[in-house]
Amino acid sequence: MRRRIVTRNLARLFTPGSIAVIGGGAWCRSVMVSLSKIGFDGPVWHVHPTANHAIRSISDLPDAPDACFIGVNRASTIDALRALNAKGAGGAVCFASGFAETGDGADLNAALLAAAGDMAIVGPNCYGFVNALDRVALWPDVHGLIPVERGVAILTQSSNIALNLSMQTRGLPIAFLGTAGNQAQIGLTEIARHLLGDPRITALGLHIEGVGDLHAFRALMQEAHRLGKPVIALKSGRSEAAQVAAISHTASLAGSDAGASALFDRLGVLRVRSLDALIEALKHAHLFGSVEPGPIASLSCSGGEASLMADGGEVRGLTFAPLTEKQDSALAKVLGPMVARSNPLDYHTFIWNDADRMAQVYAIMADGAAALTVVVVDMPRADRCDTDAWDCVEIAARCARERIGKPIALLSSLAETLPEEMTTRLMSDGILPVNGMEAGLDALATIYGRATTHDADRRLVLPRIVGDVRFRDEADAKTELAAFGLDVPRHALAASPDDAGRQAIPLLPVVLKARGLAHKSESGGVILDLRSEHDVVTAAKTLGCDQFYLEEMVTDGIVELLVGVLADPAHGYVLTLGAGGVLTELWQDTQHLLLPATAEEIDAAMNCLRTAPLLRGYRGKDAVPRETVIAAILKVQDYVIAKGGRIVEVEINPLIVTPTRAVVADAFIREGA
Repeated sequence: MRRRIVTRNLARLFTPGSIAVIGGGAWCRSVMVSLSKIGFDGPVWHVHPTANHAIRSISDLPDAPDACFIGVNRASTIDALRALNAKGAGGAVCFASGFAETGDGADLNAALLAAAGDMAIVGPNCYGFVNALDRVALWPDVHGLIPVERGVAILTQSSNIALNLSMQTRGLPIAFLGTAGNQAQIGLTEIARHLLGDPRITALGLHIEGVGDLHAFRALMQEAHRLGKPVIALKSGRSEAAQVAAISHTASLAGSDAGASALFDRLGVLRVRSLDALIEALKHAHLFGSVEPGPIASLSCSGGEASLMADGGEVRGLTFAPLTEKQDSALAKVLGPMVARSNPLDYHTFIWNDADRMAQVYAIMADGAAALTVVVVDMPRADRCDTDAWDCVEIAARCARERIGKPIALLSSLAETLPEEMTTRLMSDGILPVNGMEAGLDALATIYGRATTHDADRRLVLPRIVGDVRFRDEADAKTELAAFGLDVPRHALAASPDDAGRQAIPLLPVVLKARGLAHKSESGGVILDLRSEHDVVTAAKTLGCDQFYLEEMVTDGIVELLVGVLADPAHGYVLTLGAGGVLTELWQDTQHLLLPATAEEIDAAMNCLRTAPLLRGYRGKDAVPRETVIAAILKVQDYVIAKGGRIVEVEINPLIVTPTRAVVADAFIREGA
């Protein structure tokens, strides 16, 4: 019941009819200036015991305020919340720091929550929010937002980054800008779900350090997909909880960043890697909503720009739609014989300043398989140059958009050569302005690049590790995995060199291993291809141990793979597939999926490995039995799921793939109680 009341009060907090500002410092004065500048038309009550024209105490307020900004120290913040709760206030932004983020703040954090009761609180340790839709700014600093009728919401865990984003000059209409701070009561995910329910919010941008409650984040994405509103995320930071002791290749290759990417792929979050790309992707989301990945078309009046687009697209996984015969013929009629026709297209300057012919070319390029048509153009500096000769590009793009009805973008090679006045005008006309080729291609690759299987409805498998962690060496691990149907070589254990020789006889040729090492190859604990009892005894004496593991030598391997599953408390269980063997970390050739993964996802991940040609049969060699490999990986997944969240890590390295088998050549397991 309490959570429902708190969530309901978010509406009062974010769209208030009345506001109280508690405190007298410069921060509070900035809040009142921000409210005046943005045009808030409800009562604003300043509460301070000595300031001129201020109400002396919270109890003296003429009514219960819907929203409050509390700009006093941490101890006084708790007192203010208690008084506001008694008054019946809707919610508050808590500006002060020094709560859960500090060593002595745990008790204060508990007191903060108790004092708030059913009031909704944002923070502590945050700037608050600017609601440009309803002209509300509980914000103690400068910001660059202006009132809008619709636009994107941006939520961050950094107040300074939020401030910086508000200063963008690229035409992005920001409807709501919010910071989450410590998220003591209301989390970023809850704020996001509330905002997505507003029909004026077109898309959601997130800058986050950690996802937090995975079930709540999954519910957010289910709601976003239901509403058809894209979610674009920039994730920074690395979760220390996910950095388990790196005794394995999997742990070093599949840290929390890989887990975040796997989670975002599963849930359908579009992940970008820079603030610039976040802005560009949000502009696309605002105009066009959710789109399916696919090829694009690119055209410019410069061969240099066409080459940059081709190179930049290729390294990012963007594809360019091949021209159809119909397109090629139509382009030839408009451009003449001196222009080479391709995608990306350099249409030269023969038709420059002829807006009608330019529009024909743009429309022809758009009227094919391309999901988006990108026109590269850089505007001259208006303060130093006459820009009239460039108006033809905008006119032609608008005409092509009207003729074809498909998305069209104008992209500048440099961010500053698409001025704000023009980007704002283009956005209002439904044409996407993209500021900067690098950030633009990053954003477009996120949106139109490799398709992933987005399935926010699929359950998440989460670790539930308690107690001491136990290490299962190769012998125990293979016994566990064999029970789930994995193909394990014939093997034997021995307690002395002579015993090893005797045990090896029915297995020859054999591999001899020192038992109990995680990295046997690196430490010299593996000796291959021993073909007699005498060879085994002699080799065993060189290992310097008294426990030996022997197994049949697999001699017809096509490729060696790594299959690992790592418990990432921040994101779930991460399945890592990659090039295996002793060079795993050197090659860094891996793909990451979230459990549970489907056979189709595993197959697609294998195709994305740089070693994929080996799997398909390289230069006349046998292809791997793909269904057998996928079945083996699914059995590893079955094992982890069956253990009910107790598995810390499973690693098979290598999984030797032969023309008929997928053999677990080495493995270990770590699990909790």
